[in-house]
Amino acid sequence: MAPNDTVLVEVADGIARLTLNRPDKLNAFNEAMHRALHAALDEAKWDENVRAILLTGAGRAFCAGQDLAEVDPHKADGEPDLGETIERLYNPLIRLIRSIDKPIVCAVNGVAAGAGASVALACDLVLAGRSAKFIQAFCKIGLVPDSGATWALTRLVGEARAKGLALTGRPLDAETAAGWGLIWHAVDDQHLMEEAGKLAASLAAGPTVGLGLTKRAIQAASTNSLDDQLDLERDLQREAGLTPDYAEGVAAFTEKRPANFTGRR
Repeated sequence: MAPNDTVLVEVADGIARLTLNRPDKLNAFNEAMHRALHAALDEAKWDENVRAILLTGAGRAFCAGQDLAEVDPHKADGEPDLGETIERLYNPLIRLIRSIDKPIVCAVNGVAAGAGASVALACDLVLAGRSAKFIQAFCKIGLVPDSGATWALTRLVGEARAKGLALTGRPLDAETAAGWGLIWHAVDDQHLMEEAGKLAASLAAGPTVGLGLTKRAIQAASTNSLDDQLDLERDLQREAGLTPDYAEGVAAFTEKRPANFTGRR
């Protein structure tokens, strides 16, 4: 799926496992890794055999953000245009993650800093090892949180905590992140991938059309009025009610047996 080895891809049992693979650079983003991750996510989005996505990082970190060697202003020809970099690489990646109507589990091992934290928080269910740290590192180099960081932080933890994290760059441990509602769950490091795999497998075996529609509804809720959200729920429920998984779910419930969902429309 991915065009180079900066992202490892394995598809099995309905799950696309994507692993950021620049461990010597703490999986910091360069352009090659951007393109590989975007390509892998896009293929998983359209692959009918993929019903859930699991994203993690190789080595001792999830992702340290941008590889600064690639955007060093001392080595640039002329003045740097970081806005162009964001518009061309980061924003399309975040928009793609949010647009995929399949559940995305992110397993954060080690540090998730800068745009690495943004990518993690764009996913649907974030598990983190207890030693993991979320760091809004932008203030340390005179920049503004990007890749959706200000949007996600403010909605997930509120303005006061968002400002505290962004203006100080203070690391946030996984336990506190879970307690604040920034992530879904903190787990022991040695069990992180096992727990993430179980969660992804459970989602992949579920009514994935309905799960994708649920994801779409929740993502719209923060900007919709109540009336708009009620209308959206009506429309999405109409769509979900036409799926074979709805009929199977009702049959399984009435027959008191486990449902055999297919994730098909």
